[in-house]
Amino acid sequence: MKLAFLILAFVGSLVGQEQVPPNIIFLMADDQNTLSMGCYGNPEVETPNMDRLANDGMIFDRHYDTTAICMGSRANVFTGMYEYKTGCNFVHGDMSNQIWSKSYPVRLREAGYLTAFAGKFGIVVDGKGICKDEFDFYGGAKGQTNYATSKNFSMKRFAKKYPHSTLSYGAFSKEVIRKSVEKKKPFCLSISFKAPHRPTTPDPRFDHVYKGKKFTKPANYGRRYGEHLSPQSKEGRQFERFESWDYDKNYDEVMATYYQQIYAIDFALGMIRDELKSQKIIDNTVIIYTSDNGFICGSHGYGSKVLPMEESSRVPLIIFDPRVESSGKKLRCDRLTGNIDFAPTILELAGLEATENMDGKSLLPLLENSKEGGHETLALMNTYPPAPTTCMSIVSGPFKYTYWWFENDEMKPTEELFNLKNDPLELTNLVQAPKHKKRLEIMRKKYDFQLKHWKKEAVKGNGYQKYVTLFDRYLDVVEKAKMLSSRDRKKN
Repeated sequence: MKLAFLILAFVGSLVGQEQVPPNIIFLMADDQNTLSMGCYGNPEVETPNMDRLANDGMIFDRHYDTTAICMGSRANVFTGMYEYKTGCNFVHGDMSNQIWSKSYPVRLREAGYLTAFAGKFGIVVDGKGICKDEFDFYGGAKGQTNYATSKNFSMKRFAKKYPHSTLSYGAFSKEVIRKSVEKKKPFCLSISFKAPHRPTTPDPRFDHVYKGKKFTKPANYGRRYGEHLSPQSKEGRQFERFESWDYDKNYDEVMATYYQQIYAIDFALGMIRDELKSQKIIDNTVIIYTSDNGFICGSHGYGSKVLPMEESSRVPLIIFDPRVESSGKKLRCDRLTGNIDFAPTILELAGLEATENMDGKSLLPLLENSKEGGHETLALMNTYPPAPTTCMSIVSGPFKYTYWWFENDEMKPTEELFNLKNDPLELTNLVQAPKHKKRLEIMRKKYDFQLKHWKKEAVKGNGYQKYVTLFDRYLDVVEKAKMLSSRDRKKN
């Protein structure tokens, strides 16, 4: 009996020695919606590598960007926190170094991982800018970056072979993988593609893929399917871009360009997976694929992003962890997840605990059991001007509730309630439906609870405290007017 115990202990120690930390690859597109991928149900697009990754891993069907605009969303991703806690978004301000110090890239590097970043960094950290000295390998650039590889300072060496930036990030990834294997250290590689963000500049090597192709419009396409939506949502650039971006006049050509840019990302994904196979580390490398926000593409007669509608706030998410039993079983997860979940997920993959400041949850338990876990409630928010389009939404169960606070002579505060299970295209506002009165009250209470959290946890600066007043359902327009800028007051 004693001998058997010693043998088991010896075998266990050998097994423990083999459990090396996984490599982690986090890939994020810019403005990619779920309608752009075959694995999300569109048979008219070509995404073979994304679809293969989905078959090998798990598809998440209810994954949201809690802030559906690039700067705010990227701050969510790095930190695992809601926007009002990062203090970081357009027109608000940069991220403090104190908050950045708890981000997943910093934590993993401190733990001994080789860290790499390339593409659109998207935020600015006080005193560190775009953090080029915070990674072991760096291919990032400031602002929106450029589709011309030669114009991205840290990526110029790839410009001759890959003049368009999308494939240059595939080449950067291959280089990081090879060098990490040489150093015999685990790595965390984060790539933020510029594609398919406007201005539309697809790689000409893929011009043939969608040449002359026609596309089926979504069933909620066009202005007549947006008449029931709040008047506030029609005050921003998202409404006029249905026409100015030619969704109304030239839908097929606009979408062909959009899909062509995503095809290039798909090709880069293939480059990365091929290198993992070549280096014989594919069995110990976790791949996460997502987007910083979606894109409306003509649904309801809108364009662009930012608004809480499904096309802009719900985005693709695929996770492939070859070490779990669910891999290769073509499973899907319908639990509620958000971009605030990436930081705690990546930390857990590296064997680290999430910091207590994080609002997100690790997604790893869902890979083991896709039916249990995730969030009971998620908040979606927009603090990007103009004032009428700023709002907060609550997603809970199959329901989404939004309170549009802005009021003037032409519009009053508006509520929206959609049952996303029965009405995924958001065609019927249930606020006035008698049988949903009790559900409306429940969602209002969840909204109020989230606003209390905002009041308690929001950073003191960068203009986030004012939304505690603006988004309050009980305060009148006089109180809210005090919080508006002089430009916004002119709208009142």
